[in-house]
Amino acid sequence: MVDFPLWPLWTLGLAVVLLIVSAVLSFVFWIAMLIDALQRKMESTEKIVWVLVIVFLHALGALIYYLAIKRSSPKN
Repeated sequence: MVDFPLWPLWTLGLAVVLLIVSAVLSFVFWIAMLIDALQRKMESTEKIVWVLVIVFLHALGALIYYLAIKRSSPKN
């Protein structure tokens, strides 16, 4: 029987766990920005454009929305 080190399996498992956690966090962020875009008071065409950007570009669209609209808006 050949012994082989187990560290490659541990690193692979850690990589999978980190990938799953980052995917879940990205999805939660995407949903939060989509909800914010739907609830924010703005012109209807602007709202439609932002929702389409968020839906079709997923996490990148949510990040663009966050940087362009959410972060720059005054606190309520």
